[in-house]
Amino acid sequence: MDFRPNHSTNSHSSSPSSSSSTPNPPTTTATTTTTIASAADADPMHSWWESVSKARSRIHALSSILYHSSNSNSIFNSSSFSFSSLADSDRPALSLLSSHTAYSLLSSALSEPLSGSGSDPLCQWLYDTYLSSDPHLRLVVLSFLPLVSALYLSRVHSSDSPSLAGFEAVLLALYAAETKARNGKPLLISIPDLSQPSLYHTPRRLAGNNNNNNSRPSVGVLSPPLEPQVAVKSTKRACIVGIALDCYYKQISQMPSWSKLQFCRSVAAWAGQDCSCQREFDKYEDEFENCTSFSDGEIAIEGVAQEMDKKLMIERNGENSEPNGTRIPLPWELLQPALRILGHCLLAPLNSQDVKDAAALAVRSLYARASHDLVPQAILATRSLIQLDKRARTAAKVEAAAAVNANASSNANTPSKAKKPEILLVSK
Repeated sequence: MDFRPNHSTNSHSSSPSSSSSTPNPPTTTATTTTTIASAADADPMHSWWESVSKARSRIHALSSILYHSSNSNSIFNSSSFSFSSLADSDRPALSLLSSHTAYSLLSSALSEPLSGSGSDPLCQWLYDTYLSSDPHLRLVVLSFLPLVSALYLSRVHSSDSPSLAGFEAVLLALYAAETKARNGKPLLISIPDLSQPSLYHTPRRLAGNNNNNNSRPSVGVLSPPLEPQVAVKSTKRACIVGIALDCYYKQISQMPSWSKLQFCRSVAAWAGQDCSCQREFDKYEDEFENCTSFSDGEIAIEGVAQEMDKKLMIERNGENSEPNGTRIPLPWELLQPALRILGHCLLAPLNSQDVKDAAALAVRSLYARASHDLVPQAILATRSLIQLDKRARTAAKVEAAAAVNANASSNANTPSKAKKPEILLVSK
């Protein structure tokens, strides 16, 4: 694997004195370079132009790679899409992030059978782009993480998998960045005392009772300290991919919908469980699903069960789905960040309905998988997400029915204009 960080010199690092015939002493050159670099960093216009230039160079490099790709060459030539239009925009990195055509071209090239090797130019591009430290370019790399992780995990568990050093280099770059950001410290969360009448109730400690409320821990370890890794070992594979998914989750609000949709479909493929357990909770009708009546009791809300059964049937028949992987082991290090991402895709109000539907199917597949594997924490988490999804869908139907009922009542109460009497002309 020949992936190395690109330590390219910046355009502002050369001083005017370096072009003269008499070289300056090393200390003077270093001082002058540092002064010019500091002045450049203080200039927002120079920083903006440097970021734009870097993004444009990365986009042109990607265009050259995709043009020579065997799988995406026909799509590249047949479409009127041009990467030059993205590179010439004021924010080229964000334009690349929001371009569905560019995402489709790169996804098609990454999905080739021999992709992911150590000599794969696309993996090299993703690796170098993420190490550029530009926040917008990093978002572009993160948007392809669901596809990279799906291809890597599905191929690494197959019998005839080729070299995947390119995919591993990208995952290790994200893992190394998160390891450096955490600085050897664990991620801690505060655990409320459930013995209290409210989660937000904290009783006062009495002076003579020092042992009050000390029997229950108040802090939990969400993630232990990370150890640096130079290679993806089989025992650390789930942890490395899970940390990369954590990096994706931190920026998920800026991810495009097609990237979230890719992740939901990949998780459903990882679960690989197609049985009646997926629809277990949708068969039960409760007070939120039976029917909700409004003022006159004329509007009934149909249950979520029929809706989810229809979507699951479409998924099983292969419509509106893509082959995004195979059934793989799902340890908690990998399942925990996946559930966080699915929770956002399922409940975030700004997500499209396609993303919410795909997340609902993925959560139900994970619930069926956890039920068969007998994983208590996964069963509890997926059941909670299913119940939240059901209530959100029922509430949306209630609001829609209320709006329809309000419009109908307003139209009924609106007085209509009296019609003018018709005048018939009869010829004698």
